[in-house]
Amino acid sequence: MDNYHIISSETLDIVTIYNIFKLNKKLKLSEELTRKISQCKAYLDTKISDNKAPMYGINTGFGSLYNVKISESDLTKLQENLVMSHACGTGDRVPESIVKVMLLLKIQSLSYGHSGVQLKTIQRLIDFFNNDIFPFVFKQGSLGASGDLAPLAHLALPLLGKGKVVHYDEECDAASILEKFNWEPIKLEAKEGLALLNGTQFMSAYGVYLLLMSHKTSYLADIIASISLDAFDGRLDPFHDLVHAVRPHPGQRKVARRFNELLKGSELISREKAHVQDPYSFRCIPQVHGATKDTLDFVERVILTEINSVTDNPNIFCEEDLIISGGNFHGQPLALALDYLKIAMAEIGNISERRIFQLVSGLRGLPPFLVDNPGLNSGFMIPQYTAASIVSANKQMATPASVDSIVSSNGQEDHVSMGANAATQAYDLIRNVERVIAIELMNASQALEFRRPLKTSPLLESFLVEYRKFVPFIKEDEVLHDDIEASIQFLKDVEIEIEELFLNNYGLN
Repeated sequence: MDNYHIISSETLDIVTIYNIFKLNKKLKLSEELTRKISQCKAYLDTKISDNKAPMYGINTGFGSLYNVKISESDLTKLQENLVMSHACGTGDRVPESIVKVMLLLKIQSLSYGHSGVQLKTIQRLIDFFNNDIFPFVFKQGSLGASGDLAPLAHLALPLLGKGKVVHYDEECDAASILEKFNWEPIKLEAKEGLALLNGTQFMSAYGVYLLLMSHKTSYLADIIASISLDAFDGRLDPFHDLVHAVRPHPGQRKVARRFNELLKGSELISREKAHVQDPYSFRCIPQVHGATKDTLDFVERVILTEINSVTDNPNIFCEEDLIISGGNFHGQPLALALDYLKIAMAEIGNISERRIFQLVSGLRGLPPFLVDNPGLNSGFMIPQYTAASIVSANKQMATPASVDSIVSSNGQEDHVSMGANAATQAYDLIRNVERVIAIELMNASQALEFRRPLKTSPLLESFLVEYRKFVPFIKEDEVLHDDIEASIQFLKDVEIEIEELFLNNYGLN
């Protein structure tokens, strides 16, 4: 069982999810949850046979059709129709890495024994996960309330032998993949289609993936900003712990202490300075980068609550003998958190672009645009344009999606979260921030060469040695697109221990 993750009632966290994927672990249900799933299903079956009263989504229509009673003989058809009719996604396909997280989180949520699904339905989702079978899911179509209906409908379609999947990079019809593995299509029973479609696993899966992206990008932004600080002949005084002890935001103090560690032993940072202050984009790094880290901490708490929750509807409580129609599928907590994440990460890009601008401005003994023979050579003039363009695009995407709502389902679903839009926007925005800090690294490393023979810290010098294997010092004008792309790839390839990224204890006691 070493290469298995046991789905249990224990809390699922981001590091555990990361390790499931890194170690390519397979999933297996615990005996406890297997029992709960079976007990809940048996309770629901008894309830349906003993009680002819309308129960939403079990023997009624959906949304504004909640008053339409469905005969017992049509309950399977009702659930299958629901899945097929709601598979209305469009746009680009969701990356397979995120679809795999969706599968994991849907399995987790259905396994608590409050959803009334068949054990074999959950087991088939586990089969998909364990065999790297990824349904086609599309980015557009979810309003982030009533659950992520369209994306989750596409996730569920292959259970019925419908839709398309990817298996080891090969696209194929779901029917053929079921035949390959000798699996029968799942025959959905009462409430199962609704349980599969109601839920926030599209937003949550993006949220998990975005947290991993954001923590790594934030960490790299610290390293790159420390190189910029040294290359700009900046001061370390604003990073003194006493400054941050009197305004003790955890992220701010963490960043200040990290910069002291990163720049330890630097010949540049320790030399006497002719100036008494640096521009805000350098002096206020702890305050800006730190506020983003505190935001990530908040977003992580929201995501952790969500991925360890039951988010379909109605909820079944066997011991209390209750079936309750509620609204746990509403994505408002996620929508607000993802919008906050967008704003926080956009600021990492904003302040990075300002440091790029300062580095190319011909200040503090650096040549204009960081090149010999400026005039004949334009040097690093236009990478700053590129960064500015990206930052501007991010400002537009950082506009909160959650402030919008559109009435749907004939007025029954009259307030929606738009959290799915926040999730996909955040993905594009954070990718943009990766590009901006890559351009900053290119500029900072170039500027540092004009400070030779003085060196930065041993730690940063070793980082730059690795970077120079990708991007050389630019002596005269060349096609800088290639160097920008190489810088982006370098940052993607940098390995950082996951535990370093997810330190919940800031160590400030």
